[in-house]
Amino acid sequence: MPMHLDHTIVPVHDKEVSARWFAEVMGLEYKGPWGHFAPVRIDEYLSLDFDNSDSFQPSHYAFIVTDAEFDDILGRVQGKKIVYGSRPFASEDMQINHAHQGRGFYFKEPNGHLLEVITHTYV
Repeated sequence: MPMHLDHTIVPVHDKEVSARWFAEVMGLEYKGPWGHFAPVRIDEYLSLDFDNSDSFQPSHYAFIVTDAEFDDILGRVQGKKIVYGSRPFASEDMQINHAHQGRGFYFKEPNGHLLEVITHTYV
Protein backbone atom coordinates (compact mmCIF):
# COMPACT_ATOMS: atom_id res chain seq x y z
CA MET A 1 0.00 0.00 0.00
CA PRO A 2 1.39 3.45 -0.82
CA MET A 3 1.96 5.92 2.00
CA HIS A 4 -0.92 8.30 2.63
CA LEU A 5 -2.05 10.74 5.29
CA ASP A 6 -4.52 9.01 7.62
CA HIS A 7 -5.76 11.88 9.78
CA THR A 8 -4.86 15.30 11.08
CA ILE A 9 -6.03 17.16 14.15
CA VAL A 10 -7.94 20.40 13.60
CA PRO A 11 -7.91 22.61 16.72
CA VAL A 12 -11.21 24.44 17.27
CA HIS A 13 -13.19 26.07 20.07
CA ASP A 14 -16.04 23.50 19.99
CA LYS A 15 -15.17 20.23 18.26
CA GLU A 16 -18.73 18.90 17.80
CA VAL A 17 -20.16 22.17 16.48
CA SER A 18 -17.18 22.55 14.14
CA ALA A 19 -17.35 18.96 12.87
CA ARG A 20 -21.08 19.31 12.14
CA TRP A 21 -20.60 22.67 10.38
CA PHE A 22 -17.70 21.38 8.27
CA ALA A 23 -19.52 18.18 7.29
CA GLU A 24 -22.65 20.08 6.30
CA VAL A 25 -20.83 22.67 4.17
CA MET A 26 -18.58 20.12 2.49
CA GLY A 27 -21.35 17.56 1.89
CA LEU A 28 -19.84 14.95 4.19
CA GLU A 29 -21.17 12.89 7.08
CA TYR A 30 -20.41 13.47 10.75
CA LYS A 31 -21.17 10.31 12.74
CA GLY A 32 -20.47 11.72 16.20
CA PRO A 33 -17.48 11.62 18.52
CA TRP A 34 -14.91 8.86 18.39
CA GLY A 35 -12.96 8.74 21.60
CA HIS A 36 -11.65 12.21 22.36
CA PHE A 37 -12.15 13.56 18.82
CA ALA A 38 -14.96 14.63 16.51
CA PRO A 39 -13.77 13.11 13.21
CA VAL A 40 -15.12 13.78 9.74
CA ARG A 41 -14.06 11.27 7.09
CA ILE A 42 -12.91 13.02 3.89
CA ASP A 43 -12.31 9.89 1.80
CA GLU A 44 -11.26 6.27 2.27
CA TYR A 45 -7.91 7.36 3.72
CA LEU A 46 -8.20 10.75 5.43
CA SER A 47 -10.21 12.13 8.32
CA LEU A 48 -10.09 15.54 9.94
CA ASP A 49 -10.25 14.98 13.69
CA PHE A 50 -11.64 18.10 15.35
CA ASP A 51 -10.40 18.72 18.90
CA ASN A 52 -11.12 21.43 21.46
CA SER A 53 -8.42 23.99 22.07
CA ASP A 54 -8.44 27.33 23.86
CA SER A 55 -5.85 28.89 21.57
CA PHE A 56 -4.39 27.99 18.17
CA GLN A 57 -3.08 29.51 14.98
CA PRO A 58 -5.54 29.29 12.08
CA SER A 59 -4.41 26.83 9.41
CA HIS A 60 -5.09 26.30 5.71
CA TYR A 61 -6.82 23.13 4.50
CA ALA A 62 -7.13 22.54 0.74
CA PHE A 63 -9.47 20.00 -0.86
CA ILE A 64 -9.41 18.80 -4.46
CA VAL A 65 -12.91 17.92 -5.67
CA THR A 66 -14.75 17.02 -8.85
CA ASP A 67 -16.54 19.70 -10.84
CA ALA A 68 -19.90 18.49 -9.51
CA GLU A 69 -18.64 18.53 -5.90
CA PHE A 70 -17.23 22.03 -6.46
CA ASP A 71 -20.62 23.27 -7.68
CA ASP A 72 -22.38 21.63 -4.72
CA ILE A 73 -19.97 23.04 -2.12
CA LEU A 74 -20.04 26.51 -3.66
CA GLY A 75 -23.84 26.34 -3.68
CA ARG A 76 -23.93 25.47 0.02
CA VAL A 77 -21.43 28.24 0.84
CA GLN A 78 -23.53 30.75 -1.11
CA GLY A 79 -26.76 29.42 0.41
CA LYS A 80 -25.38 29.95 3.92
CA LYS A 81 -24.17 33.42 2.89
CA ILE A 82 -20.58 32.53 3.81
CA VAL A 83 -18.09 35.06 2.51
CA TYR A 84 -15.67 33.52 0.00
CA GLY A 85 -13.01 34.64 -2.42
CA SER A 86 -10.72 33.82 -5.29
CA ARG A 87 -7.32 33.95 -3.58
CA PRO A 88 -5.83 33.32 -0.13
CA PHE A 89 -5.37 37.05 0.42
CA ALA A 90 -8.61 37.91 -1.38
CA SER A 91 -10.82 35.47 0.49
CA GLU A 92 -13.69 37.94 0.65
CA ASP A 93 -14.03 39.18 -2.96
CA MET A 94 -17.00 36.85 -3.65
CA GLN A 95 -15.29 35.49 -6.79
CA ILE A 96 -13.87 32.11 -7.80
CA ASN A 97 -10.59 31.63 -9.65
CA HIS A 98 -9.82 29.68 -12.81
CA ALA A 99 -6.22 28.86 -11.97
CA HIS A 100 -4.30 25.82 -13.21
CA GLN A 101 -6.95 24.71 -15.71
CA GLY A 102 -9.58 24.40 -13.00
CA ARG A 103 -11.67 26.39 -10.56
CA GLY A 104 -11.12 27.30 -6.94
CA PHE A 105 -12.23 29.41 -4.02
CA TYR A 106 -11.39 30.10 -0.38
CA PHE A 107 -13.50 30.69 2.70
CA LYS A 108 -13.02 30.79 6.45
CA GLU A 109 -14.74 28.43 8.80
CA PRO A 110 -16.03 29.81 12.14
CA ASN A 111 -12.70 29.24 13.96
CA GLY A 112 -10.70 31.19 11.36
CA HIS A 113 -9.18 28.26 9.46
CA LEU A 114 -8.95 28.99 5.74
CA LEU A 115 -10.55 26.30 3.57
CA GLU A 116 -9.69 25.99 -0.12
CA VAL A 117 -11.73 24.07 -2.67
CA ILE A 118 -10.11 23.35 -6.07
CA THR A 119 -10.87 21.20 -9.09
CA HIS A 120 -7.27 20.91 -10.35
CA THR A 121 -4.11 20.44 -8.34
CA TYR A 122 -1.43 23.13 -8.43
CA VAL A 123 1.41 20.60 -8.61
